[in-house]
Amino acid sequence: MKTRDRILLPFTYDVDQMVAECKALELNQFEYYNVIPLRSPAHLVDSSLPFPPPADDFADGTWTDWLDTPELLKSPYILSIVNGFKEKIDVTLVRLLRLSAGAVVKEHTDPTLGLEIEKSVIRLTIPIIKHEKVDFYLNNRIVPMQPGECWYLRLTDPHKIENNSPIERINLTIDMRPNEWIKNIIAKSEVKVKEA
Repeated sequence: MKTRDRILLPFTYDVDQMVAECKALELNQFEYYNVIPLRSPAHLVDSSLPFPPPADDFADGTWTDWLDTPELLKSPYILSIVNGFKEKIDVTLVRLLRLSAGAVVKEHTDPTLGLEIEKSVIRLTIPIIKHEKVDFYLNNRIVPMQPGECWYLRLTDPHKIENNSPIERINLTIDMRPNEWIKNIIAKSEVKVKEA
């Protein structure tokens, strides 16, 4: 059975603390799209570590070890969010995704970011800074994400973003290898959506 393409999960986070930590990182100006890694392949965080051996399949993140970056370690509240998941599940890539005012991310799919894919990771999205004129489309329908909420989105489906606002948009994304804990949370949250 296929999971719904968008599910609001029962986690909420303090927007003011996340915004303050983003500002404390003294993020550089950028033109269009900017990624700040918060958890990355170990050899990219610590240059003394060797490159991982070649992998036949990079889909689920097992090809490398993952480490928190200095930017994450300087952000105690966001680190606590990530650590809350790490206690329950294997967290891989964590990033702040910034989209500049007036920018558009064209429609695309991410072939390994869905529960239905056998060997994959899933991505949870937590909006931090979002103006009312920022629209995230999934399967041509707007996902009504609000700052501080946590969403599972089936990103193997077509999606795009339009930032028609005067400010940048920042999301925290947390990738993880799905286990029974997160599958159960998604399934219970999906039932609540169907009952509403």
